[in-house]
Amino acid sequence: MMMRKISYGLLAGAAFIAAGAIEAQTIAPAPVVTSTAAPPASDNGVLTGTVSDDTAWQSLGIAIPSFATNADVPTAASAGSTAQLGRAIAEVITGDLKNNGLFKPTGPNSLPPIPIIQVLTPDFPTWSTRGTEMLVHGSVSAASNGDLVVGCYLYDVSLRQQLVKATWQLPPGDWRRAAHKCADTVYSRLSGESPFFDSRIAYIAETGPKAHRMKRLAIMDSDGANHRFITTGQAMALTPRFSPDYRKIVYLSYLNGRPRIYVYDVESASQKLVAEPGNPTFAPRWSPDGKWILYSMASAGNTNIYRVSANGGISQKLTDTPGINVGGSYSPDGSKIVFESDRGGSQQIYVMNADGSNQHRISFFGGRAATPEWSPRGDQIAFTHIAGNLRIAVMGVDGSGMRYLTDSWQDEAPTWAPNGRIIQFFRTEKGTGHTSIWQVDLTGRNERRLPTPVDGSDPSWGPIRQ
Repeated sequence: MMMRKISYGLLAGAAFIAAGAIEAQTIAPAPVVTSTAAPPASDNGVLTGTVSDDTAWQSLGIAIPSFATNADVPTAASAGSTAQLGRAIAEVITGDLKNNGLFKPTGPNSLPPIPIIQVLTPDFPTWSTRGTEMLVHGSVSAASNGDLVVGCYLYDVSLRQQLVKATWQLPPGDWRRAAHKCADTVYSRLSGESPFFDSRIAYIAETGPKAHRMKRLAIMDSDGANHRFITTGQAMALTPRFSPDYRKIVYLSYLNGRPRIYVYDVESASQKLVAEPGNPTFAPRWSPDGKWILYSMASAGNTNIYRVSANGGISQKLTDTPGINVGGSYSPDGSKIVFESDRGGSQQIYVMNADGSNQHRISFFGGRAATPEWSPRGDQIAFTHIAGNLRIAVMGVDGSGMRYLTDSWQDEAPTWAPNGRIIQFFRTEKGTGHTSIWQVDLTGRNERRLPTPVDGSDPSWGPIRQ
């Protein structure tokens, strides 16, 4: 069953405690978060940064006790009653903030619960004695229609000031999204960057022996939760990518050796055949406006890049050179395409205009380079650098400033987080061939493996969910 769309609302000014309950008013869907009036970040000690800031960040201590409830009542959520949900939501927020490497959160398992009265009036002196710098309070209540109402509040303990507040009303099955949205709210306020926790990842789930792998399309939340398989494995699935509007996934399917490009609709659980090239085909990719799909096809000894309407139709060839041209990725504004080509004798990174004109090489730093992916920020390109081992690297859009983010035996196929600060990729284990999904931030210091039920490859990080 598809997850129902979350309904958002602001905690509009007059969220208040009355008869022991926090009352929330749900209004228009956007914007999701409203900030309280606060001095600029430079004045109140709050962290700031840019999306592509690659320096090491200060670790900031954040306390996240269980979210309080006015009445512990049963819900239809998988986590249980409102009190149980309060702890579960705080645990998810703690995990989100810990795993990005920027903060030092302390979660509900190490903190005493708070009474409902303290959600809006924290006991700042007590938290100060604990060495807490930032405090996340929240509430969970059950609406009369069965929905959940989740409030989220961020406080600066030393200033005794509320920095931001938000609330969401949503079906019980979507409770984890409220946790991710709260983590996004905290992350954005403290870092100055765009959020990314409430997003999903498509990837290829791999099972079976090394010489005969079953490869299925799967999706999961950014923290690995709510995992589900999309395809059965009857046909091999490869290289998925989320559409810009998050509603669809384009991927390559091979059945009996015949390649097909499909677009899978996430909400309706249906798919549409876009192209059946006949020849070996690789790496379908969306244009930023969702109107075009790039792919590469081998023909007469060469491989070139084509584009086709997302609705299907006649394909247009964008490259026409001897050798192998693969892996197009659009710039965020749709004006350019980065791709790999061996036309000069070895795999290197090239850029061209969206119509195929002005093709030129940008990688001149030794070794080989493959699988380029343009940052959503537009200022960097992530790619696989091949010089002995395979490592994830980034460079400027002109090829300058190349540097490594990973140093393992075989890391490849980078995909960017929606905010352009974190990169996911897949790692192949030497000797066994086992694959797994990993992520690293732009400092290269915060690396972690994502939990998947089976081996995983070819991740695609989708945009932030609305």
